[in-house]
Amino acid sequence: MKDRYPFLLVILGAMLWGTTGTAQSFAPANANPVAIGAVRLAIGGAALFLIAIWQKKLTRYNWPIKETILATLGMACYQPLFFMAVSLTGIAIGTIMTLSSAPIIAGFLEWLFSKKSPTSSWWMATGLSITGCFLLFSHQGSDTIDPVGVLLAIGAGASFTVYTLVSKRILKQQPPEATAAVIFGFSALLLAPALFVLDISWIVTPNGLAVSLHLGLLATAVAYLFFNKGLLSVPSSTAVSLSLAEPLTAALLGVFLVGESLSPLSWLGISLLLCGIITLIISPGDRKSPTSKTHGLS
Repeated sequence: MKDRYPFLLVILGAMLWGTTGTAQSFAPANANPVAIGAVRLAIGGAALFLIAIWQKKLTRYNWPIKETILATLGMACYQPLFFMAVSLTGIAIGTIMTLSSAPIIAGFLEWLFSKKSPTSSWWMATGLSITGCFLLFSHQGSDTIDPVGVLLAIGAGASFTVYTLVSKRILKQQPPEATAAVIFGFSALLLAPALFVLDISWIVTPNGLAVSLHLGLLATAVAYLFFNKGLLSVPSSTAVSLSLAEPLTAALLGVFLVGESLSPLSWLGISLLLCGIITLIISPGDRKSPTSKTHGLS
């Protein structure tokens, strides 16, 4: 069980991300999605900085500058790209294209920069998960396929992948707490102008404050601490594939908390997603000294 613990941490992080959609459904009607993303990063970044300072994990030394900049840009770009994609294509298509493209991009970049080919079990598990993701959202057929929106979604998937790959490199020199604090702190600064341009008066309402705190503290600070701790021992491409636990969690919360209904095809999609995630956890090939083989972007 001990060797599977990092995989479970990555999944727990992804499950906390999966609460984002449900939480946003409780936000005030005038809450702009991009503003919500900026507030989320601001609260999450501040919380991560306080955690890193409290645990005395933050230092000014031994930071890989190029990787830190790339990871910051990846996380800062992910938020607006994803929200713009969803606004153009709808939630289903935008989510499918973002989350399905990320594992494929991760596998390609890991092969390109670290010369490490994904294992056969990774291909099988990722294929099952991506197929499950498509089936999961198949009941939402009203969404339109906008070419620009699709490109933005793929860009969001690429941004998350870059964040994951270069964070893996940073984690070789810095602890997870400091890595998350610096990346999210700088990402929040990059998106800070949105807080002055968009209406954020909704944040002082009870619902707005509760949603903001949940998104910032749980769905960002705690989620990425789990993800980064797991990423220490999990290959980058596998971690990105495991992040498909996010739509799985979102769908189940929608059913059991919000009262949504799913079609038989969507339930089949959930089953395939679970099979893919379980395959990644139990596969022995993916647990062979991942930290010594994966070097991230250089």
